[in-house]
Amino acid sequence: MTWTVFCRAGIWQTLPAGFFVCLLGCQTLHSLKGTAEPPPASLAPSSLAAAPEIARLPRIEGGEEAIVSAFPSRNRPSDDAIVRQVAWQQPGEAEAAPGDLPVLESTEVIPRPQALPAGGLTILALEEMAMRGNPSLAEARARVEAARGKWVQVGLLPNTELGYSGQQLGSNGQAEQNGVYLAQEFVRGGKLRLNREVVAQEIQKAEQAWATQQQRVQTDVRLNAYAVLVAQRRNEIADRLAEIARQSVETAEALQQAQEVSQLDVVRTRVELQTAELLLKNARNRYTAAWKQLTAVLGSPGLPPQPLQGNLEEVNGELDPEQVLARLIAQSPEMAAALIEVQRARWAVDRAIAEPSPNVDVQAIVQQDNGIGGTDANLQVSLPIPWLNRNQGGIRQAHAEVDAAARAVDRLELSFQERLASVFQRYASARNQVVDYSRKGGILENAGVALQYVRQGYQAGEVGYLDLITAQRTYSQTNLAYVEALGDLWAAKIEIDGLLLKGSLDTLASP
Repeated sequence: MTWTVFCRAGIWQTLPAGFFVCLLGCQTLHSLKGTAEPPPASLAPSSLAAAPEIARLPRIEGGEEAIVSAFPSRNRPSDDAIVRQVAWQQPGEAEAAPGDLPVLESTEVIPRPQALPAGGLTILALEEMAMRGNPSLAEARARVEAARGKWVQVGLLPNTELGYSGQQLGSNGQAEQNGVYLAQEFVRGGKLRLNREVVAQEIQKAEQAWATQQQRVQTDVRLNAYAVLVAQRRNEIADRLAEIARQSVETAEALQQAQEVSQLDVVRTRVELQTAELLLKNARNRYTAAWKQLTAVLGSPGLPPQPLQGNLEEVNGELDPEQVLARLIAQSPEMAAALIEVQRARWAVDRAIAEPSPNVDVQAIVQQDNGIGGTDANLQVSLPIPWLNRNQGGIRQAHAEVDAAARAVDRLELSFQERLASVFQRYASARNQVVDYSRKGGILENAGVALQYVRQGYQAGEVGYLDLITAQRTYSQTNLAYVEALGDLWAAKIEIDGLLLKGSLDTLASP
């Protein structure tokens, strides 16, 4: 529907101000002053810190009516609990300008050590290096900034139009009308405010993606650091096994000279030495690969290999699967992001409902009219009639997206249980191996005692060479299996402590 008012100069100015108030509505007049609230401050909370428990979302049975009932309009105050909340910058004495953004806080969550400790790098120092050097964190932070920029943009009013108006230009100047016009679209229904409410949730999701990436980086650093520690231990074991094999060769050669063993035994000991030396070479290659993987996560690929501080045997306590699952649900930034998506979808419902509210287009023209030898003015006000398109499909889509987001929360909880079952099985099996190998009178101690007795017997000529080879291989395999079990135990424990988040250098998922 369009209303057009033509009036002489001076007459149109007498239109009552209440005309525009009634036409545009209070929300539009409020939007003319600027934004409703300043943009949300980016906290990027670290997922490493404990977070409050998450309020569970209700399961929804039924159609759209049930969805709307379960997730009511956000036009009223809501007491919904979200694992992490966005802090809104409160304006001071002067109201914040529409484009003002608070400064993004630092991403660093690991304190910087004063100096690297003597005797090797610590895990803490490696984590600090990764927080500064891993490019995925800068990428996640940039996405937070992009969302904050989007928040500013979606709440801005349409630009005012300035143009030229000319009528009856072919009348040889006798009836020409030349003037300028101003046109402005007034957005009604609170759509700009609702736009920002939707994007505010996207900012929170981006912040949770940032926190998720911080956790992935920390987990990757620890996984790769302990892989380096395991590789260091394998080097030590392989070196010791090679030394034992050399001693066996020397013993066999001495016994052969004394004609107590055959040349065949000497050749066999040399084969065992070559096997041990090959094992040592492979262990060194494994260490090199583990170090390169670690430096890639650190974002410092040129860092030369150096010793790391850490105790593989220092594994305290035993994890309880139920407690671990409860911690996952309560503290995981993945769950926080899923809950925030529910809130975003609910705001999107309100935005879809507001879409049919017609925007008002106002155009004012002031022109010189040669036909009357004076100035006149035109005022044109128009708005669409929402009777054919009331955004029925968009509202239906928004309600369905609320339901989908709620189901995604349930799916994620089950995903936690599924993923944790596999990781916890690795943890429990590795822990059983470590305990059985390392306890007093366990496999490691017995393998070492057996090798000692067999070597003494072989040197005395009381034990055959095959018994010596068997004892050496058992000792070698036992020690290597123990180190592998320690590595598996630490890998599973670190993954559990890291909320099942790893793979920081994989493709970064969109928030």
